[in-house]
Amino acid sequence: MNEPFVRIDLHGCSQDEAIRRIDRALDEATSSTYQLQLIHGYHRGTNLRTMIQSWYRYEPRVLRIIPGDNPGITILVLRELYTR
Repeated sequence: MNEPFVRIDLHGCSQDEAIRRIDRALDEATSSTYQLQLIHGYHRGTNLRTMIQSWYRYEPRVLRIIPGDNPGITILVLRELYTR
C-alpha cells in the first residue's frame, strides 16, 4: 500500500468486519501513507462512525481522527502531510 490517501469502503460491514479491514490497512500502511479515509455512510453508517471514533482513539498508529468532506466519511490521520 504505497498510496498517500487510502480509501476503504465499509458500507454493509459489521463492526467486526470493519475492524478487521481497518486493522489490515493499518498493518499494510507504509511511511508514504498519510491517511485512511473510511467510507461508512451516513444514515446506517453512524454506528460504524461511532465505533471508529471510540475504537481507534487510542490506537498508537493514529495521530488523530477527523471528519471527512461529508458525514459519511471518517479519516484516520497517520502522518502529517507537510507542504512547502
